[in-house]
Amino acid sequence: MTPASRIEVAVFDVLGTMVDQPGGLRTAIREAFPSAGEAAADRLLASWEEHVAHEQRRIANGERPYANSTVLDREAVERVAGDTGLTDPDALRRLATASQRLAPWEDSVTGLAAFARLFPVIGLTNAARADLLRLNAHTGLRWHQALSAEDARAFKPLKAVYQLALDTAACPPERTVMIAAHAWDLRGAQALGMRTAYVHRPGGDPPKDTDTFDWRADDLEELAAELAPFASRADGPHPRPR
Repeated sequence: MTPASRIEVAVFDVLGTMVDQPGGLRTAIREAFPSAGEAAADRLLASWEEHVAHEQRRIANGERPYANSTVLDREAVERVAGDTGLTDPDALRRLATASQRLAPWEDSVTGLAAFARLFPVIGLTNAARADLLRLNAHTGLRWHQALSAEDARAFKPLKAVYQLALDTAACPPERTVMIAAHAWDLRGAQALGMRTAYVHRPGGDPPKDTDTFDWRADDLEELAAELAPFASRADGPHPRPR
C-alpha cells in the first residue's frame, strides 16, 4: 500500500447517516397530530422536506439570503401547521425542534467509536450549530470535532461546506474520506477530490450505476473494518472522543 493511499481523517454526514432523520420527523409529526394516519403523516413529512430542499436551492442560487436549518425547519412547521390547523404554540415549538431529538441508528454510536480508534472523526452536517449541539447531546455521538454548514453559510452539496472540513482537517482531500448515506452528498465531496464511502440507511439516497465511490457497506462497523487497512498509524491510535 502506498503512502498516498492512506487516510488521515474520516468525515461523516450526520442527518440521515448517523441519525434517523425521516423516521424522527415522522414520529414528531405523529405526536403533534395524533389523529393523523400513516398516509397523512407521510404527506406532512413530504411537505416539510420539500420546503427545506426548495429553500436550500434558493439560497444556493442567490435567490434568498442565507438562513440556517433552524429557520428553515420553523418555516416548514408553519407550513405543516397551516395544512392541519395546529395552533398550540408549545406543540409548534416542540415540532420545530424535532431535529434536535432524532434517534441514532443502531450501529451509529459503536460504529463511530470504531472509526475513532482508527482516524480523527469529524461530523459535517447541514444542521445549524445549536441543533447540532443538542443532537449530539441527545444521541451520545462523540466526535473529535463536529462542524455545521452554518459556519460556511451554505448547505451541502456546495463545495464551501466540504472545504470547511478540509480546512479543519488540514490534510489533502485524497487523504480524507467522506462517509454518507446520500449519493448526492458523496458526489459533492468527490468533486473536491475527497475519498468517498457509502453506507446504506433506510430512506437514504443510494448510488447509481454511474457512481464511482471508493467503498460501500451495509453498516458502519463493516465499513470501519474495510477502511482499517488504510488508516495512517504514524501517530499511534487516536483516543476515543469524550
